[in-house]
Amino acid sequence: MPPLPYAPRIYDPRRIAYAAELAQGTDRFSEPRREDCPWCGSARLRTRLRAPDLLQRKPGVFALDQCRDCGHAFQNPRLTPAGLAFYHRDHDESDPDGLPDPVLADRRGRRRHRGDARLLADVGEPESWLDVGTGHAHFPAAAREVFPYTAFDGLDPTERVERAREAGRIEEAHIGHLADPHLAARLRGRYDVVSVFHHLAHAPDPRAELRGALAALRPGGHLLVELPDPRSVFARLLGKWWLPHGQPRHLHLLPLANLRAELESAGCTVLVVDRRTPHTPNDLSAALALLLARLLPAPDAPWRRTPPSAAHRAVRAVLAAATGLLVDAVAVVDLILSPLLRRTPGLSNAYRVVVRKDAA
Repeated sequence: MPPLPYAPRIYDPRRIAYAAELAQGTDRFSEPRREDCPWCGSARLRTRLRAPDLLQRKPGVFALDQCRDCGHAFQNPRLTPAGLAFYHRDHDESDPDGLPDPVLADRRGRRRHRGDARLLADVGEPESWLDVGTGHAHFPAAAREVFPYTAFDGLDPTERVERAREAGRIEEAHIGHLADPHLAARLRGRYDVVSVFHHLAHAPDPRAELRGALAALRPGGHLLVELPDPRSVFARLLGKWWLPHGQPRHLHLLPLANLRAELESAGCTVLVVDRRTPHTPNDLSAALALLLARLLPAPDAPWRRTPPSAAHRAVRAVLAAATGLLVDAVAVVDLILSPLLRRTPGLSNAYRVVVRKDAA
């Protein structure tokens, strides 16, 4: 057997596995490039940005295109299932964005999860609730404090949801996407509430995912959707350094107008549109953290041919400690600016919609 072109210089099972995978080439990780918008079908596209994998430094450069007509932004060419598996692998599940703690200080803490659940307090206690893209099911665990008699289930593309069920955070665990007709049929009409927090950005087909979420609702049930806002001023100013652009893991970024029109055309009544509460105060600090992480010497990773030397690791540790103080300071600025950004049109980095599925 000839030597692998990416063969690692030391014996390490994970490095050897990555070397064998990369030796097959990376073309199989991408689908053919689309010439039209996956949301409205328009051929009037422009490239919004190109970015490498800023978090894990895996090989590849990824393009995010935007439709000039409807504003939908999407990865083009899109990753194949093999590509998604490759770039999601080794992602730190406890810190999914790989950023310092102060950057994530306001990110989906327990108190914020409870606040999200209270959005449905006015409609009474739901009998059943499905959290889509639940991950480790931290939201259902916190929401149960608001609705102690509600049965919470979780759905996620990964096996994390099974571990969440074993930990007692949810009652039923479902693996997959609501775009899967077999899964959608199994869950049809079972829930009073379906919540979808930021999951549509990762879904290969967000429109099909929305249809599956609505199908899982009983007539009169409520759907709660939260997403990054691609029309945020900071998205345009920061470009690839804006955290929610999230290449290569984010496949779609939906403008609020597109989501609202889709839900209304599906027979839903829009009850809440909120740009204030979902805002996460980390635009500047996350961008700085991504930039500094790109400038620092690369960390060790199994997809590198050789591990870094002791001197390399020492230099990285010293520089990371020094730059971490700068990120901490900018995180404080993010928190100070947060009340203003939440209340100024166009500056919030996320939005939330609550709709009711009408009986018809």
